[in-house]
Amino acid sequence: MIAALCVDNGGGMLFHNRRQSQDRLLRADLLREADGRILWMNTYSAGQFVPPPENLRVAEDFLDRAGPGELCFLETEDPAPWTERMEGIVLYRWNRKYPADLRCTLSLAGWTLARREEFPGYSHETITKEVYTR
Repeated sequence: MIAALCVDNGGGMLFHNRRQSQDRLLRADLLREADGRILWMNTYSAGQFVPPPENLRVAEDFLDRAGPGELCFLETEDPAPWTERMEGIVLYRWNRKYPADLRCTLSLAGWTLARREEFPGYSHETITKEVYTR
């Protein structure tokens, strides 16, 4: 499985059980990254994808269900416990500092940066996307 997540400059992901931020152009990029492959997420995250794309799968235990090559969009859980199952990481950086009480503790040691790009978001001047492989 490939983990896709958004972090602020401090690795923050969530604050008071709410996403720090969202951006419609980031969601469009994530769907392009999925390129028709299964895209897993929980109910909370799926609420952003209206109407839901055909390749979207929603389950609260999506990280356990995802198979090889399938993407998992994480907003409410730290991906670190699933590191051994990960084939890749798609890391979106907000390039801002937000309040956070859930932070990503995933180490990028041992991962190879395969691609890095920046694009303008709808609500963010610049979003940085990094794709890592083993």
